[in-house]
Amino acid sequence: MAGSSPVIQGTSAPDTVKILIAGGFGVGKTTMVGSVSEIVPLRTEEPLTAAGLGVDDLGGIPEKHATTVALDFGRITLSQELVLYLFGTPGQQRFWFMWNDLAIGALGAVVLIDVRRPESSFAAIDFFERRGIPFVVGVNGFHGEHPYEPDEIREALALPANAHVLLCDARDRDSCRDVLIALIDQLIATSSQSNGNGRPGEPA
Repeated sequence: MAGSSPVIQGTSAPDTVKILIAGGFGVGKTTMVGSVSEIVPLRTEEPLTAAGLGVDDLGGIPEKHATTVALDFGRITLSQELVLYLFGTPGQQRFWFMWNDLAIGALGAVVLIDVRRPESSFAAIDFFERRGIPFVVGVNGFHGEHPYEPDEIREALALPANAHVLLCDARDRDSCRDVLIALIDQLIATSSQSNGNGRPGEPA
């Protein structure tokens, strides 16, 4: 989807929307927030140290040297009517207790998947499914490689046929923006269905 106008025209979308960027350890959450944010993102990264050996699984991501210990925060304006506030969650299991607080007020989420380690994001998918928070899956192709099609990823993650799975590159602003627009489209469609008409927020 190339632009935002068809997504938000004719809707009563809120002026600001809180979105979570979630996923397993080292899947590219901090990179995505930084790529797409129009402001200098807030980051709480700390260097990986020997204390994390045996705790943080670096299998498949030997190039990772820092990790988020609280959250990432960024902002992107999709139009004059719609601004997204992005909250990146920490990926390590010992920080998952923070996800409940970060999820307060969130209307939707992007679950990032490392195509090399899809199992690392199973817990994130389960988190949003259990809480009924709408989400889309962004398949982050490291080094720009996407060896699997969305349908194959959807099947591997045991997602329903209507789940939105999008190939992306967390380093690329346009790619990340397209994933966010897909999520907003889903939120609008869900709101329209729940209200029984084509204009979210209006009585049926």
